[in-house]
Amino acid sequence: MDYKIAVLPGDGIGPEIVEQAIKVLNAVGKKFNHRFDFTEALVGATAIDRVGNPFPEETFQLCMDSDAVLFGAIGDPKYDNDPKAKVRPEQGLLAMRKKLGLYANIRPVTTFKSLIHKSPLRRDLVEGADFVVIRELTGGIYFGEPRGRSEDQNTAYDTCTYTREEVQRIVKLGFEYAAKRNKRLTVVDKANVLATSRLWRETVQEMTPDHPDIEVDYMFVDNAAMQIIQWPRKFDVMVTENMFGDILSDEASVITGSLGLLPSASVGIHTSVFEPIHGSYPQAAGKDIANPLATVLSAAMLLEISLNLTTEASAIREVVDRSIEEGVITEDIAEGKAYRTSEVGDWLAENL
Repeated sequence: MDYKIAVLPGDGIGPEIVEQAIKVLNAVGKKFNHRFDFTEALVGATAIDRVGNPFPEETFQLCMDSDAVLFGAIGDPKYDNDPKAKVRPEQGLLAMRKKLGLYANIRPVTTFKSLIHKSPLRRDLVEGADFVVIRELTGGIYFGEPRGRSEDQNTAYDTCTYTREEVQRIVKLGFEYAAKRNKRLTVVDKANVLATSRLWRETVQEMTPDHPDIEVDYMFVDNAAMQIIQWPRKFDVMVTENMFGDILSDEASVITGSLGLLPSASVGIHTSVFEPIHGSYPQAAGKDIANPLATVLSAAMLLEISLNLTTEASAIREVVDRSIEEGVITEDIAEGKAYRTSEVGDWLAENL
């Protein structure tokens, strides 16, 4: 089969880690008789520098015309350190989510036996932790209107808005994932304070009778933040709104011991986007030291979710597990010899 993949390397370490994922996908193509047609496009700070737009129209059209999008990272210190910058790389990420209709971010949180000691949490807490955070991506306070500053610049305001339809479609996805896993769904909100959270809880309660085999519980976001650390094995599938999901999924990522190990998928109305959860890590850009495994595992999610190639996705996950067990890993998780980013990519492709 032939598949068209849009490649958005982005900023910082993005080009290096995406290159390794492409090596692995090409190895998958050779092994399973598929052809992947990769086409690169601009996004983020790189796009601002070249064309003045963090998500150019050409990039959007390429994404729309592709079967899936493999995405690296966005962000550059020269914009982070300029609070008056009118155009920022992160605006490209928000525009991509909005224009592609990417309403759900899926982040699996799993542990690797040989790396459990790397977690900042005790082994008895994290061993066996395996859950999924499903975050709503296109609503809430990041997109609500009105937003801005008062005329005297001394007051700022953001608006958190959700519709029942937005809640229904993300929660439906949560039920679907729970049905495929251990049939437990945790809804995270702040219904004791926020009207939007009360709409979330009310909507989930209306939907629950249609899923009698799923155990549903509700948790305030502050309690959820505590229990992710205290009892991570408690969770199966967690669904929540945009800002809460942003914070909780980053918190959950430390369970594995390295941000460089966790993939994600953003799915929705049009083409889905697959990316590692870490940022652009500009301090490591061009040094060939960044961990590519999260990006490679994101490529596995791409195969599984967008292309329905589950066997091929499993083959990638198996070779990643082997690379960790055999110590073919980068300096962020290595205790002995540390391999270069490109060396890890080469090893994965050769051993797949």
